[in-house]
Amino acid sequence: MPDPVLTLAGAARDGLRKDQVYALVEAGGLERVGRGVFVDPGRIDPAWASLAAASALKPASTLCLTSALVYYDLSDAIPFGTDIALPRGVRHPAGFDRVIWHSFDPDTFELGRTSLEQDGLRLSIYSAERTIVDSFRLAHTEGTDQACEALRRWVGKTGSQPSSLLDLATSFPKAKPRIRAALEVLL
Repeated sequence: MPDPVLTLAGAARDGLRKDQVYALVEAGGLERVGRGVFVDPGRIDPAWASLAAASALKPASTLCLTSALVYYDLSDAIPFGTDIALPRGVRHPAGFDRVIWHSFDPDTFELGRTSLEQDGLRLSIYSAERTIVDSFRLAHTEGTDQACEALRRWVGKTGSQPSSLLDLATSFPKAKPRIRAALEVLL
């Protein structure tokens, strides 16, 4: 298997039948992550398996919220699952046990979206600034404490520029006043 992630469609293109894929799962050579998508457990870090599998099915899959905050060391939370965003209107892949799906507005979906290399794969993640904006924007579900703590840690990092955060927040009018008020307290 050339890639650490395999879909049933990709297996068929490579000449593998469905029963052969499931035989590899039984033998421990592959791990099923979601419906029709598998990872090679020896070639991919388990922390990235869900995002890698989701990206194989839906290339727009982007690490967000608590999972992204942890990646940037802006939170000590242990997420219940990997937070993955897709544009609103895009169907979430089925069968993922350890994924928390989020649907973001297609008009702002690409703002702050960046790429990273992990285990030979190109995956997408929101920037630290976009993740902080989303934390404030979704504080009613994610928690105000988490958003404020992430902002506090981010402000303390070398190179953080509150003006760039506020510029990004301009695209999210409901979040900007909360971020501005929190920055006034911190600065």
